[in-house]
Amino acid sequence: MGSCWSDGGGMIGVGGTTSSAAGCYASPNDAVDYYLKSRGFNGLFSQIELSFSASDLRDRDVISKSDAMVVVYTKGRDGALAELFRSEVVLNSLNPKWIKKLTLSYQFEAVQTLLFRVYDIDTQFQNSREEMLNLDEQQFLGEATCALSEVITKSNRTIALELMRREGAAAAQTRPQSHGKLIIHAEESLASKTTTEIVLRCLNLESKDNFSKSDPFLVISKMVEHGAPVTVSKTEVLKNDPNPIWKPVFLSVQQVGSKDSPLVIECLDFNGNGNHSLIGKVQKSLADIEKLHVSGQGINLVLPTGVGHKHEDKALKSQIFVDKFTETVQHTFLEYLASGFELNFMVAIDFTASNGNPRLPDSLHYIDPTGRLNAYQRAIVEVGEVLQFYDTDKRFPAWGFGARPIDIPVSHCFNLNGSSTYCEVDGIQGIMNAYNGALFNVSFAGPTLFGPVINAAATIASESLAQNARRYYVLLIITDGVITDLQETRDALVSASDLPLSILIVGVGGADYKEMEVLDGDKGERLESSSGRVASRDIVQFVALRDIQYGEVSVVEALLAELPSQFLAYMKNRNITPTTSTSSAC
Repeated sequence: MGSCWSDGGGMIGVGGTTSSAAGCYASPNDAVDYYLKSRGFNGLFSQIELSFSASDLRDRDVISKSDAMVVVYTKGRDGALAELFRSEVVLNSLNPKWIKKLTLSYQFEAVQTLLFRVYDIDTQFQNSREEMLNLDEQQFLGEATCALSEVITKSNRTIALELMRREGAAAAQTRPQSHGKLIIHAEESLASKTTTEIVLRCLNLESKDNFSKSDPFLVISKMVEHGAPVTVSKTEVLKNDPNPIWKPVFLSVQQVGSKDSPLVIECLDFNGNGNHSLIGKVQKSLADIEKLHVSGQGINLVLPTGVGHKHEDKALKSQIFVDKFTETVQHTFLEYLASGFELNFMVAIDFTASNGNPRLPDSLHYIDPTGRLNAYQRAIVEVGEVLQFYDTDKRFPAWGFGARPIDIPVSHCFNLNGSSTYCEVDGIQGIMNAYNGALFNVSFAGPTLFGPVINAAATIASESLAQNARRYYVLLIITDGVITDLQETRDALVSASDLPLSILIVGVGGADYKEMEVLDGDKGERLESSSGRVASRDIVQFVALRDIQYGEVSVVEALLAELPSQFLAYMKNRNITPTTSTSSAC
């Protein structure tokens, strides 16, 4: 992979077309991206079935072999365990194969740590239901742990884990010994691959504008427990149209949860300032929408009136109809991973003077001696620990910008490791070590330019594409300020939109990030280069740390929620399937 030291240079020449992504992963109208993202995130949820077997279990019974049961727990970041599943008991076997399967939702943007414990069930309890067993009364055979990502990224979606246990208090200072293996196999359910194409239209929409008809668009959200509805899809905006027929929207079970999950369909009047007016809404599941299509009948929109206990839904004359409802099986993100595609992590860190002196506690780069992570470290660790599972060699390009490294002028793309020849470091800890070292080996300067680091990442992605590698790159940019090369950044992003590349931007500190939000679809602007070329797809996700650090959504969830869709849009644009090589598609 390449390196960069120059703060200038020409734009990357990129091949490919400028056509928008089509089908189930298209983004029909960037005009409402910012509004949608302010309402929720399109996380990827796939239903996964885990099956279990074991080999060479320790024999804890005197007369017969062990009667084994596996218990599965989720493990939180604080180490807290929550029981998730118990298998049936397999009698008299040291190599059991359990029939009962664990079904759970795979979340790309989260590290889902699982703990597996295997028990030998005492004979006197073998007629009891598994969920009624007191595990403290059973013989513990061993345990193992892994992240769900580790299983589903294996080419055969199978992982063998050593079962470990300590033999008594005297062994507290010794290394755990293996007590057999637990084999875990993952399968993605067929429902996760089903995509529904829906054509919606409305009739007799009420006007929300004083001097013209409404400019309607639809927002489709799923209902979640203990939270606001989460947006899963949208239509384009149709100008001055009281009887709109929108282009098809595509909804997958990955997005909505199940065919019976409640969905809210809101019809809004688009306003350029982002304050869109609600015309009316309905709440229906995919199953309900299918019934509407079969019947050919419309349903009246409702408009909430009143507040609190006096809340009522006013039925409107406006109606919504379902003109098309078809279901097809699509390639999924997990299928691409299983066929050998990887996500390669990259990071670029802002060392401009506005961050403050790193030796002082008020600096955004201050290294707290208590071990508390600063905002830069937190973003690196939380995003990196998710993406590292999708990168086999775990060698990550890492750059800095906006500073003066030793013996060279101010650079807007320098290798974080201090090398003049290569930019990679080993693992997340390697990024952290390089970051800590750079803090006191560069002079903070300015201004804040994104173009050079985006071009550096694009160069690597372009070289990988030329080699037909099955890689998709994710560049994390962490910054404290507003960029001063906005048009150059637009040009770089438009060129990079044809490459296997997504860009995540984290804003730290209290700066005004309105210009940054423009890159992520703010105020209805489509990303356009200085030559008038429009980006072929959305590749940017921006999050201001201050907006979410006290909320229910984590930095990782906010940043990574759209990444699988961006990945799939790229594959769709280039007609790449999980079973074909990239050479035939490029």
